[in-house]
Amino acid sequence: MPRRPNILLLFTDQQRFDTIGALGNPVIKTPALDRLCREGVAFTSAYTPSPVCVPARCCLHYGQYPMRTRCYDNAWKMPEDRPSFMERLTAAGYRTHGVGKCHFTPDKFALRGFQTREVQEEVPARAEDDYTKFLEAEGWGELPEPHGVRGEMYYVPQVSQLPARLHPTQWVGDRSVAFLAAQQGRPQPWFLFSSFIHPHPPFAPPAPWHKLYRAFDMPLPNVPPDVRSLQTFVNRHQNRYKYRDQGIDRNLLRSLKAHYYACISFIDYQIGRILETLTATGQLDRTLIVFCSDHGEHLGDYDCFGKRSMHDSCARVPLLARWPGVFEGGARCAAPASLVDLMPTFLAAA
Repeated sequence: MPRRPNILLLFTDQQRFDTIGALGNPVIKTPALDRLCREGVAFTSAYTPSPVCVPARCCLHYGQYPMRTRCYDNAWKMPEDRPSFMERLTAAGYRTHGVGKCHFTPDKFALRGFQTREVQEEVPARAEDDYTKFLEAEGWGELPEPHGVRGEMYYVPQVSQLPARLHPTQWVGDRSVAFLAAQQGRPQPWFLFSSFIHPHPPFAPPAPWHKLYRAFDMPLPNVPPDVRSLQTFVNRHQNRYKYRDQGIDRNLLRSLKAHYYACISFIDYQIGRILETLTATGQLDRTLIVFCSDHGEHLGDYDCFGKRSMHDSCARVPLLARWPGVFEGGARCAAPASLVDLMPTFLAAA
């Protein structure tokens, strides 16, 4: 019987569908994601079942739409009465591990089918968050907001207070690389969930990555003439509580996009390191690799910010898959796809 593939899920938070160089963005630099496009298939009509973090992840992990999970917003509980795909993979003999943001509710430290997790959540509980423990060991334990300053600063572009080597994105890359290196030569197949908090706001890349893009090179958002008619109540409500309803500053919009792109490029750098580790340990072509995001980000489109909308900027997501011998390299698939498709895909592969 052929060896079952390892499975690697590379996951970002709040990344738009149009942020990959190989898929038509002429500005952004994403060499690792471009490689996945060349060597795998890009699903160009992929959508989130719910443009909000927790419900989208709930749909991903349980393979069901919100009307089945009954999880509709970030404060709602995920179901306890059915198996996640991680639980199914663990039962099937896979070594399952999660690195980074899971956003589980009501218990953010739950395993939900993972055998082990290394926890990094965007609003950390310091006593239990593995990333903040790491910062404390490095002498940065007093930093109050390691993922960027929130509140009124939520949609103000920032430079991370942390050096690149301690940045939350680097930590997810480091821990993912360590896990993959440890699997070299082991017969047991594995599943790894590498989950990055960025490019979720605050947009706070480390130096010198914050200078990778300059504001004056950034295209302005998509704002149709009848923009008010395209906004719903949740758009206006979200603009208010994200401190973005007091006028439009075009220079700020361009700076936001520059920092947002820098966050994505820093993630792409980590994905490159992960691919290099898979190659060096002889595991690359025995691994099903999927890259996607939970939902998008308005980023000024329709004079809106955040998510919680069915406009493409929020609901449409990047989705790439590399599996030699199964998926044709360089393929583009326009058939509709969704996060709920990943659970049956992974279980069928296993």
